[in-house]
Amino acid sequence: MACRLADSSFLLKGPQQKPIYGQRFGSLYPAGTSYLKWDVLSQSKAKHQRYVIPLRRTKIVQAASSPVTAPLPADSAERRKELCESYGFRQIGEPLPDNITLKNIIDTLPKTVFEIDDMKALKSVLISATSYALGLFMIAKSPWYLLPLAWAWTGTAVTGFFVIGHDCAHKSFSRNKLVEDIVGTLAFLPLIYPYEPWRFKHDRHHAKTNMLDEDTAWHPVLETHFKENPVFQKAIIFGYGPIRPIMSISHWLIWHFHLNKFRPNEIGRVKISLACVFAFMAIGWPLIVYKTGIVGWIKFWLMPWLGYHFWMSTFTMVHHTAPHIPFKSSDEWNAAKAQLGGTVHCDYPRWIEILCHDINVHIPHHVSSRIPSYNLRAAHKSLQQNWGKASWNWRLMKTILTICHVYDKERNYISFEEIAPEISHPIAFLRRVMPDFA
Repeated sequence: MACRLADSSFLLKGPQQKPIYGQRFGSLYPAGTSYLKWDVLSQSKAKHQRYVIPLRRTKIVQAASSPVTAPLPADSAERRKELCESYGFRQIGEPLPDNITLKNIIDTLPKTVFEIDDMKALKSVLISATSYALGLFMIAKSPWYLLPLAWAWTGTAVTGFFVIGHDCAHKSFSRNKLVEDIVGTLAFLPLIYPYEPWRFKHDRHHAKTNMLDEDTAWHPVLETHFKENPVFQKAIIFGYGPIRPIMSISHWLIWHFHLNKFRPNEIGRVKISLACVFAFMAIGWPLIVYKTGIVGWIKFWLMPWLGYHFWMSTFTMVHHTAPHIPFKSSDEWNAAKAQLGGTVHCDYPRWIEILCHDINVHIPHHVSSRIPSYNLRAAHKSLQQNWGKASWNWRLMKTILTICHVYDKERNYISFEEIAPEISHPIAFLRRVMPDFA
C-alpha cells in the first residue's frame, strides 16, 4: 500500500465553499477550489508562506518497514513520511497552529452538510433493517461451516443500528427530538445498550476528546495505576493487547449501568433507558430460547452481538489511537487540535462502510457532531489536511495493539513490554505472529 502525504494545510472544494477573511485566514485562490493559508497575525509573508504548499506537491512512498517503538515528532514532511511507513497510515497531517479554533474550522464547512434529510434517515433505517433480516435468514439457513460468515455479516449489520442511535443521540437524525429519542432507544435495544446512559457518556467523549483522565472512550493506561496491583497488570495487558478488539464489552458494563456514574439531573432518563433494556432482555431473550433453544440464542443473538463489539472496539480505538496522537492534560488540551488532529479517517471495505453508515468517516464528525452520517463524506471533502488517513491494514492494528498502551508525556505511548517485560508475553506474542502488511 502506498502512503500519500498531502502537504497543503487546508483544502476546501465545491461551489458552496467561501474563502475565509479576517486576521486568521487569507484566501489565495478563487472560490470553487480554494487553498487557504494560516495567516499568523502580523507575521511577514515570507514567514507564513510555509503553511501554504500546493496540493500537487505530494509524495508516494512505499510502506515497507516494521513498527518502531517510540513515536517521532510530526513536525516535518520527512518525519510524517516515516510515521506513515511505520504505522500503516497513508497520510499524517501537519500540526495545527495554536491560533486556530474549532469554530474557525466549522465555519469553513458548507451549510448543506448540517441539513437533516428525513428520506436519507429513513433510507439508513431500511438498509440496517433489511441487512439485519438477511443476516438472520443466513444464520437460519447456513450449514455450520458457513455460520462464521453469516455471523460476520449480521454483526456488521446490527452495528448499523448503533450508528442510527448514535445520530439520534447527536440530534442529527430528525428535526423531531421525541422521534430521535424513540428511534435511538429502539435501535440500541438489540445491542442491550441503554440509550440515555450511552448518550451522556458519549457527549463527554466529544467534549473531552483525547483529554487525559476525562475522555470516556479509549485512553492510555497511567503508569501509576498500572503498577498498583499485579493482578490488574496482567488483566490490562490482555485487555489492551490480545482481547482489545472486543474490550468494548468491558466499557459497556462499566460505564452504562451504574447510577452513581451520572449527574442527578440525568438519573431520571437513565432509569427509563435501563428499564427498556431490562424489559427487552426479560421478554426477548426467553422468546428466542423458547423458539430456538439455548443454541439458537447463541446463534441468533450472542454471536452477532460479539461481532458488533468487534466493530465497536475496532472503530473506537482506530479513530483516536496512534503513537503520534497525544493525550493532553486539561491545562494543555486544545479543542481544535484534539478534534481535528487527534481523529483518524480509516477506509474499510465498501460493504462495511455501507452497513455501518460511514461511521469510519470520523474527522468531520468530531469537528461537528451535528453532521448526519449521510453527509459525512461531503464534509470530509472539505477537510483535506491536518488529519490522519489510513486504510485498514494489519500494520495499523499491530501498531495499536503492541505499542499504544501506557501514557508518556514526551512520547505519547510506551509499550507494556518496556515497563513490564517479564509479564508482557501476550504483547510479545502479538508482535511475533501478527502480519505486518500495510
